[in-house]
Amino acid sequence: MAETTLDVRLLPKDTAYAMVEQHLHATVAGIDDPIALMATMSCLIHQGFGHLWVGFYRVVEPGRLLRVGPYQGALGCLEISFGRGVCGTAAAECRTVIVQNVERFPGHIACDERSRSEIVVPVLDSGGTLVAVLDVDSERLGAFDETDARWLERYVALIAAPAGVSSTEPLG
Repeated sequence: MAETTLDVRLLPKDTAYAMVEQHLHATVAGIDDPIALMATMSCLIHQGFGHLWVGFYRVVEPGRLLRVGPYQGALGCLEISFGRGVCGTAAAECRTVIVQNVERFPGHIACDERSRSEIVVPVLDSGGTLVAVLDVDSERLGAFDETDARWLERYVALIAAPAGVSSTEPLG
């Protein structure tokens, strides 16, 4: 097991994400508990990239309600309704949402006033059912782009198939 976290803030994004992914695979090898995977993933992304907040909101009432799950950062919102804010929108539409400036996102929920940009990625189980969303907030405007989306979507795939995902092939 990898016992330390990486600091990849000064590396090019693709290199940074590839290093964190290798570390993630080494750390969670043989673990198939989705909560343990979420907790570990939150820690490695938070520590590696130095983001303000990284964590999961779990589906507790399908189509209706998300509840905070494992996370790293300041106190998070406890519950978010589907369709409300960035997390609720990503859950309701089951798609990754990138927000360059949260102040311009209609209905943004300010769990932490320092947040300036955000990316939210849906987490599906092996049957394609939404089980959570991964929420990453930054203090910087425009911190996230399609590169972040591709890698984070790849990371959350571990939750759907933890035992079957062992590839570290680079993204194209």
